[in-house]
Amino acid sequence: MNKSESITELAKAMVKFHSVVGKVSKDAKNPFFKNKYASLSNIIEAVTKPLNDNGLSVLQLPSIEGLTTLLLHESGEWISSVSSTPVKDATDPQKLGSAITYARRYALGAILSLNIDEDDDGQKASAPPKRQAAKPELKPKSTEWSKAVQYLVDGGLISAIEGKYALTEVNKTALMDDVLK
Repeated sequence: MNKSESITELAKAMVKFHSVVGKVSKDAKNPFFKNKYASLSNIIEAVTKPLNDNGLSVLQLPSIEGLTTLLLHESGEWISSVSSTPVKDATDPQKLGSAITYARRYALGAILSLNIDEDDDGQKASAPPKRQAAKPELKPKSTEWSKAVQYLVDGGLISAIEGKYALTEVNKTALMDDVLK
C-alpha cells in the first residue's frame, strides 16, 4: 500500500462514508459454483453517492503489473493498493477482461472495507489441501496406436503441445485418439 504524506482528511471522510454506506447486496449468481456475489456494477452503484457526498472517489487502473486501486479525497490525500490479475492467457481479451473485473470487485471492496461477503472465519483458507486422485494407468490401445504416439513424441509434437497446454496423461491419451481418427 502507498499513501500520501498525510491521510487525516481522507480518514475523517472514510468514517463518514462508513456511517452511511450499508451492506452491499449480492445481486448476481455464479452458475458454476451456484453461489451469489455482488457484481461490480452493484458495488459501484452502492458506493458512488456515499463516496461523492464525502469528497471521496476511487480510480482503478489496470496494467501489465496488475490493478492499481486509488482512494482519493478532495483534499489531495490518497491511498493506493496494487493487486494481481492472474490470467492464464493474457492474449485472450475475454479472459483478461474477466480477470480485471474480478480483481476490481475485490480490490474495491477491500480498499473501502465494504460489507459484501459472508465471513467463513478463514475456513476455506485454512482447509487442508484436497488429495489428488491417483493417475489412471494408461495402456496402449494397439500396436499401431503405440507406434503413432511414439512418432509424435519423437517428432517433438507432444512436448510442444505440453509446453503450450500443460496436458495431463489422460488428456494426452484423448489427444492421441483424436489425432489417429
